[in-house]
Amino acid sequence: MNVRAFLDTNLIVYMYSETEADKRDIAYKCLNGNDCVISTQSLNEASNVWTKKYKLPTNTIKRYLQNVEQVCDEVITVQKHTVYMALDLKEKYGYSFFDCLMLASALESVCAIILSEDMGDGQIIENTLKIVNPFNQ
Repeated sequence: MNVRAFLDTNLIVYMYSETEADKRDIAYKCLNGNDCVISTQSLNEASNVWTKKYKLPTNTIKRYLQNVEQVCDEVITVQKHTVYMALDLKEKYGYSFFDCLMLASALESVCAIILSEDMGDGQIIENTLKIVNPFNQ
């Protein structure tokens, strides 16, 4: 049975990596082995990385985003209450605000895990959400 998993932006970016084939393969395994959820924040952050770091043309970024939306099971919109929850999580757990916004989105979408290489692998958030770094497996 697949697990409901929230994908941090880094997994989305690695899906299209031409230089990190191992991470690209792991990102696709995560996508295929879970019921994946992302947020509009993930789409925004990935677009920013592809624009600034990789200097990709707009039409390529749009194509990537459309593909991500098709292969993920759900794309949630960050709401005002999500921002407030993120602020509470930041105070409690000490992660950056934007990481906490991901955590809040994952909690609100009732995910069992959040897949990220940037947060504390194995940590349980609010007794329900486990942080998993798929690149440590």
